[in-house]
Amino acid sequence: QEHFVESGGGLVQPGGSLTLSCAASGFSISTGGMNWYRQPPQKDLEWIAAIVIDDDPAYSHTVEGRFTAYRDHTKNTMYLQMHNLTPEDTADYYCASAAGIWGQKIQVTVSS
Repeated sequence: QEHFVESGGGLVQPGGSLTLSCAASGFSISTGGMNWYRQPPQKDLEWIAAIVIDDDPAYSHTVEGRFTAYRDHTKNTMYLQMHNLTPEDTADYYCASAAGIWGQKIQVTVSS
């Protein structure tokens, strides 16, 4: 069965860093685009990053310059490195393949 195994969420202080990961199982992350989304409390789902076929990522303006999305083909895993986090980054984060496979939420809380 195709699914992701998620890890890396938690509580971090403002200005801190966190790396999220989604390991793919039952399918390859190398055969299509991959995306990251997030949903802050009481807000809509927001697209934040995409990794396309040539591994050249794209970002929303809210995270560009602070977040780095990439994938490790050998580990069949996608990552989201997050730096200089602010309370506004508090959200449930999701990985998703362009083909429509979604990971479970990864909770990130940025608070002092």
